[in-house]
Order: sequence, then C-alpha cells, then structure tokens
Amino acid sequence: MRYLHTMVRVKDLDESLDFYVKGLGLVEVSRKESEAGRFTLVFLAAPEDVKQGASGRAPLMELTYNWDPEEYQGGRNFGHLAYEVDDIYAICQHLSDRGICINRPPRDGHMAFVRSPDGISFELLQKGKPLAPAEPWVSMPNSGSW
Repeated sequence: MRYLHTMVRVKDLDESLDFYVKGLGLVEVSRKESEAGRFTLVFLAAPEDVKQGASGRAPLMELTYNWDPEEYQGGRNFGHLAYEVDDIYAICQHLSDRGICINRPPRDGHMAFVRSPDGISFELLQKGKPLAPAEPWVSMPNSGSW
C-alpha cells in the first residue's frame, strides 16, 4: 500500500490555483478535463515531490473542480493537510504578503496554520529544528479557527 493523493473539491479553480501554486508554491503536475463528467482535475505536487509525482502519480494533491455550481461546507471535517517547509517564517510572510490570513502564526518557529479559499486547513511545519522565535510572529494572535 502507498499513499497516492488527497482530493479537495474547490469552488473557484483560478482562486484555488493562486493559493496552492502562487501562495504555497505547489507545482501543477497534470490536468484532466472531462466534458462528459463536467469536471476538471488538477494534480499538484510539492516542489521536492515533482519527479516522484509525475512518474509515480504520488504523493499528490488533486483539486477537483465541478463545472456545475455546488456549495461545499465543512472543509475542516477531514482535518488538515500538512507540508514540511524550509523556512516557516519566509512562507508565512509570503502568504501574508499575498493577503492570506495566518490563522495560527508560527510563534514557536515550528508550526503554523492557514486556510485555502475553500476553508481547507493547512499545517506548515518547519523542516528540522524549530527556528528561533521572532517578530512579528511571536506577538501575533491566532485568527479564526484552523
């Protein structure tokens, strides 16, 4: 058995790709459009997983965009997705600069949470040892839920 992908339904494919690709830095590995099924599937990989994702189809995130409008609720029901990052402060600053709320700031230099445009919770974990506590993160309060 091996992990293949996590599927997330999205309401707005462009807005979601802006978050996942331009915000988090994931890379689009493949895309499938089904006229008969009226959906688009976009498969994304973390930068360090692109080769493995393209050749072995894993580990990937599948964004499912249904062409007919649907209302999705309870994105938090399944928990969260977690990604290890090289510099938690840099990615949080990058996301913040893009207008993305840091729901749980990396006050400890180790962990932060953000949400996608569809309410999916993402845990960002510092690779290796935690970074030394630093401002503005140390003083930043939590915002909303994650």
